[in-house]
Amino acid sequence: MSRNLSTAARNALYASETGEGFAVLLTLSHAQLEAPLRVAGSDAAITSRGDNFVPYPFRLTLPDDAERQSPEARLVIDNVDRQIILALRNLNTAPQVTIEIVRISDPDIVEARFDSFRLGQVSYDKQMVEGILSLEDFTAEPFPAGTFTPGHFPGLF
Repeated sequence: MSRNLSTAARNALYASETGEGFAVLLTLSHAQLEAPLRVAGSDAAITSRGDNFVPYPFRLTLPDDAERQSPEARLVIDNVDRQIILALRNLNTAPQVTIEIVRISDPDIVEARFDSFRLGQVSYDKQMVEGILSLEDFTAEPFPAGTFTPGHFPGLF
C-alpha cells in the first residue's frame, strides 16, 4: 500500500477550486485468467502505464472501523457486460484485487495503491456483480504455530 501523493495531487486536493479529476482503477487478477480484468471508475477508458482500463460503473464501500473484526470492503460492479461474470464463474479460488487512484490528467502516476485484497463471497444477477474485499486474516492463525509433542521435543517427555 502506498500513500505518498505527488505534489500535483496535493495541490489539487488542497485547492479551493480545481479542474483536476481522480479515477479509481481496479485490477482483478488470478492464475486461471488469461489476462487481468482492468476496470476504471470513470466515463472513459483510461490507459495507465500501458494497461487499458475499461470504464465500468462500480461502487466501493470502505470497511468499518470496528474492533475485533477484520476490515472488509464491499465491491459492487454494474453488470453492463457479461465479461466479469464469465471470468469469475470459472475461478476455483478468490481473485486478487488491486485498487489504485490516479489523476485523470496524468494516469501513469499512481497516487495511492491498495493491494493484496481477495474478492470473496461473490454473488451476481443480471444487474450487478457483488463481493467482499478482504485481507488475509492473520488473527485467525493458531498461536503458537508449533506444539510441544514427543516427536518434536523428545527431551521434554
